[in-house]
Amino acid sequence: MVAAAPPPAPIPETTVPETAPPPHSLFARIRLASIFDVNHIQKLIHQMAVYERLNHQFQATDASLAATLFPENPPHLFTSFTVFILEVSPNPFPSFPSTAAQQINTKFSPIFKTFNLDFPIEDLEKETFRSMNENDVVVAGFVLFFPHYSTFLAKPGFYIENLFVREPYRKKGFGRLLFKGVATQAAKMGYGRVEWVVLDWNVNAIQFYEQMGAQILPDYQFCRLTGEALQTFAHLT
Repeated sequence: MVAAAPPPAPIPETTVPETAPPPHSLFARIRLASIFDVNHIQKLIHQMAVYERLNHQFQATDASLAATLFPENPPHLFTSFTVFILEVSPNPFPSFPSTAAQQINTKFSPIFKTFNLDFPIEDLEKETFRSMNENDVVVAGFVLFFPHYSTFLAKPGFYIENLFVREPYRKKGFGRLLFKGVATQAAKMGYGRVEWVVLDWNVNAIQFYEQMGAQILPDYQFCRLTGEALQTFAHLT
């Protein structure tokens, strides 16, 4: 009698259960800008001008920005032009200022936030925008704002002149963080408004602002007197 063949050995499991990829942590910091940031600010403004199709109006230089944003005798903080810098790093930021640029003004405490992203960000310009004295820190955006006044509210407010996030970092929450930095400071100071303008073709930006809870005011038209028209009107008798 022939013995029965042994049952076949079980086939080892070769498939791996699907799991979500581990998040990629990116650490963000909003800090007060200083004169040491002028070169980065100038490059960011230029990129913004290109994005807004207004490159033909771009004239800002490092020297002109340094002279107007960071004069020798600066006014009190938040009483004139203020710039917040958005920086990102793969490593956590220290709780206290670690560079000379950050130690210049200690009246504003930096804002920190950790972003958990599905995929790492590929930044082809990270060397160009690498922060001074911090090898793993990259400048990702900025916001420039200044105080104005509402007669209807009888309160001051902030007007945001520029807010810009570089292309690799968009649609991830960094723009909202910059807005929050300005809004938080306005609320802290008892201000009544934060206002800005948006180009009518920028549908993505309009939707983003509406999701924030901002009102888009259709009844107002932005007016500007500049260049030769400004000089002509100023010298009319």
